[in-house]
Amino acid sequence: MTHVEDELISQPECWTRAAVEAPRHREALPAPGERVAIVGCGTSYFMAQAVAVLRERAGQGETDAFAASEFPYGRPYDRVLALTRSGTTTEVLELLGDLRNGTRTTAITADPRTPVMRAADDVVVLDFADERSVVQTRFATTAVTLLRAHLGLHTDSVVADARTAITAPLPEGLVACGQFTFLGRGWTVGLANEAALKMREASLAWTEAYPAMEYRHGPISVTTRGTATWMLGEAPEGLAQQVGDTGGLWIEGALDPLAELVRAQRLAVAVAAARDLDPDRPRHLTRSVILTP
Repeated sequence: MTHVEDELISQPECWTRAAVEAPRHREALPAPGERVAIVGCGTSYFMAQAVAVLRERAGQGETDAFAASEFPYGRPYDRVLALTRSGTTTEVLELLGDLRNGTRTTAITADPRTPVMRAADDVVVLDFADERSVVQTRFATTAVTLLRAHLGLHTDSVVADARTAITAPLPEGLVACGQFTFLGRGWTVGLANEAALKMREASLAWTEAYPAMEYRHGPISVTTRGTATWMLGEAPEGLAQQVGDTGGLWIEGALDPLAELVRAQRLAVAVAAARDLDPDRPRHLTRSVILTP
């Protein structure tokens, strides 16, 4: 079993622990009414997109998401929340340094022995969700679970769905597809972006992601027999039929969207295996991007 396989199947336990621990991190996490920016790089950026929508829709306050390198310094925020598994990513550390003694900052990380511990005002350590694999799975979803619980949006049914996502067979014919498109709406747009990234990282697959309603505006043209379109969350009316009419394979997201992401992680590993690739060693990637002057 690869590291990424071992880590992705541990997610139900990680989510349960994160939900239990969320109340003790209340002071470090965004408070109701704060204007917040959530930042990250790669997977963490896509998780930031998802959480930003969840928080704002929960009535907790205006919330934006940015890649750490694209943070708008002229825009005022009460708090900047950084997601960083490694705690060493250059863009995140530089941003936190630039904001020191101005905007309050919080970092969620997996490694307490890294520079982010000194760079942020508050730090939440999810070391039980750290990973050996370059490809992120459980840290990202555990951070989202922590924040869902903080917002009062986590339930036991989410964990049950994650267990189903780990054990249920993938749809027949899916692994053999030559192209994959992931779709989302609202908070699941970020999850769709992350599902596509997992496919590209682990299996070098031709993969795209879009807001579901935007998919009709051009991207559906690539859909045909031998391709798959996977909806995370509730699909717009008529879209499943429209995909079916192209000859493409339609995958309905029946589980909680975060659990659907776990299914997509499993697909990435399965496609990698079918292509004789090692998902623990994705091409041109490292655990953290550290830039030297």
